[in-house]
Amino acid sequence: MADADDVRRVALALPHTVEIASDGFDFRVAGKGFVWSYPERIPGKPRVIRLDIAVLFVGDEAEKQALLLGEPEVFFTTSGYDGLPLVLLRLAAVDLDRLTELVTDAWRMRVPDALLSDREGEPLGDRAGVGK
Repeated sequence: MADADDVRRVALALPHTVEIASDGFDFRVAGKGFVWSYPERIPGKPRVIRLDIAVLFVGDEAEKQALLLGEPEVFFTTSGYDGLPLVLLRLAAVDLDRLTELVTDAWRMRVPDALLSDREGEPLGDRAGVGK
């Protein structure tokens, strides 16, 4: 079972990651978000930052649909994310290894080629000391 602290550790272990000040967590690489806490909006009520749910960049609609259909107990979406390559991730539904895989994949899709090192082929979780 993963939590917001795990997201923070995994994200900050990735090269060139910056944490943006927020009420929850918000991580970017080269100005592009790849994982952040879910700002739940219920009509007529103030926004609530959910630390138990992460918004995760997935690259495209096909990947989004594959995750939503393949693992509905882990991933979901809301109408506010229609047409966007983002899924909502229930942190309690994944372990640290799976979280590391998901966050690293999101980071890889957002990091510009110019920021990748010669060691890019090495699993980032191994290099960064996460996922162990």
